[in-house]
Amino acid sequence: MKGVVAFLLVLCYLAISVAAWTCTEAPRLYNVQQIDAGLGKVIARDQNYPYFLSGSSWYRLSTIRLKHVSVGPAGIWGVGSNNLVYKYIAGNFQQSRGLSMLQVDAGGNDQVVGVNNGWGAYCLRSASALAYSRPGSLSWTYLSRSMKYFSCSPHNGCWGVDRSYRVYYAQVNPSTCSSSAWRIVSGRSLQMIEVGTDGKVFGVSTTGQVVQRAGISSRYPYGTSWVTIPMCMRMRHVSYDQGKLWVVSQSGFIMQCTH
Repeated sequence: MKGVVAFLLVLCYLAISVAAWTCTEAPRLYNVQQIDAGLGKVIARDQNYPYFLSGSSWYRLSTIRLKHVSVGPAGIWGVGSNNLVYKYIAGNFQQSRGLSMLQVDAGGNDQVVGVNNGWGAYCLRSASALAYSRPGSLSWTYLSRSMKYFSCSPHNGCWGVDRSYRVYYAQVNPSTCSSSAWRIVSGRSLQMIEVGTDGKVFGVSTTGQVVQRAGISSRYPYGTSWVTIPMCMRMRHVSYDQGKLWVVSQSGFIMQCTH
């Protein structure tokens, strides 16, 4: 099996290098389901356990099984198998009370956003996210939009994907969780989307392709087009931070790419 993985990685290196991306195999975890990067930190889920990358080694953060993890300005947050939200505090994941969630994102301007188990998009105000330091209740604000995946950045608003795989963009105030009107960003059907701390946007299509949103500017914060980043196999998840693109394949291994 390792020989097959190595052969596929060689093909990927060749294919992606042609597209001006240089990719290498990341430190190995063999059954990765999801990855998230922010503020120079990288975390991943392997068999639903959260892992933290330090140098070239992965370290398990907890024995608690999580269905989603996220790291960013608001800290490290996750959603447990019980759909409850956890924050990593002083070496442990502390369980909160409140909404049942499916996914959370800590990449915004200190606020936390997520999707509840009724597919609603919600926001936790920055003051509440930063102040949360012991088990207690969290008060989430509904953003009047149905989503299946939701991600925010301090520099380029919030991006989401609904259950029809349509992409949306909006500005969300981190202090109040009030949002601008949602704008449909057409052109690709995505299963997930992530916006980096610096505002760069990447996603994975319904066919497992990795795409980047191009043309993002102050005039067009939602960008102007989609660019496909060639991969030699189907991918399931992507995250971007500090010039590195982290990509998880359908078979569960990780590549790290630079442009």
